[in-house]
Amino acid sequence: MTISLKPLKGQHHVSAITANAKENYAFYTKVLGMRLVKKTVNQDDTSVYHLFYADERGNPGTDLTFFEIPRAGRTYNGTNSISTTSLRVPNDQSLHFWKKRFEEFKVEHDDITEEFGRTVLSFRDFEGQRLTLVSDERNKGVEAGTPWDQSPVPTEYAIRGLGPVYLTVSRLETSVKVLTDLLGYREVGTYEKTIDGSTFTTHVYETGEGGTGAEVHITERADLPRERPGRGSVHHVAFRVENEEELKKWVERIKQVQIPNSGFVERYYFRSLYFREPNGILFELATDGPGFEGDEDFEHLGESLALPPYFENQREQIEAKLKPLDTKE
Repeated sequence: MTISLKPLKGQHHVSAITANAKENYAFYTKVLGMRLVKKTVNQDDTSVYHLFYADERGNPGTDLTFFEIPRAGRTYNGTNSISTTSLRVPNDQSLHFWKKRFEEFKVEHDDITEEFGRTVLSFRDFEGQRLTLVSDERNKGVEAGTPWDQSPVPTEYAIRGLGPVYLTVSRLETSVKVLTDLLGYREVGTYEKTIDGSTFTTHVYETGEGGTGAEVHITERADLPRERPGRGSVHHVAFRVENEEELKKWVERIKQVQIPNSGFVERYYFRSLYFREPNGILFELATDGPGFEGDEDFEHLGESLALPPYFENQREQIEAKLKPLDTKE
């Protein structure tokens, strides 16, 4: 049976690991100026926080999220991983603002360079999370989000969403097969990237309208051991599906090709499907809605611990296991 599917719309969110929610909150809101749109818990382990940073209201394609795992060890970088997360800024001039800001806040960063025809600035957070700011100056694809006007970063320079996701894999062709044959991505080019003194070819794939918000960049590194994740690593990447009806078609499609998967998962803020591509990287397909304003109004997003309705009867026990985290500052 042929299942008719719409193209995926680009990045939905990226979820990473932190060992310190308080420091994480300070860095991503005070230094990077993103808005905490939801303070909730990991629905698969309610003893830990799940923090969502995004644009003004958590529009799809703007969310960088973190699971707090207090005892997470260090990350040993390697292959078969989501090796860098990028964040979109309005234009090239923004990167000069950010370079000065990183110097002011003593954020470890590289020089401003060019990559795949775009100006970029790579940096690391306090746990070594690998991040890159990418200029949207020449972007013609998926629209960016809307920065929060109460951010400490001026809106003309502010982060506007997720840019390309960077994968490092040991077997390029197996990841590419899933991206193109299953998920419908198309190759749009390659570029050379120098890493640790050696040059590697990175392949670029896009979906939907394309552009910075809909690209996956893949580098093959057969010379590396498998990454050992910990604090500062990425847990998974999620790609945008228009609605629940479309997601259910994807559930059938993934089942049809016999890839082990989660099936349909209710996350309240969106609906999801999880599976691992052949190199072991966790992919999620997630719906654009319902969004983050079903349990908090726009003006107070992220200020209180939000729990989906199916966890409300456990609120007292859940709150007792969490360290207080003041997000009203």
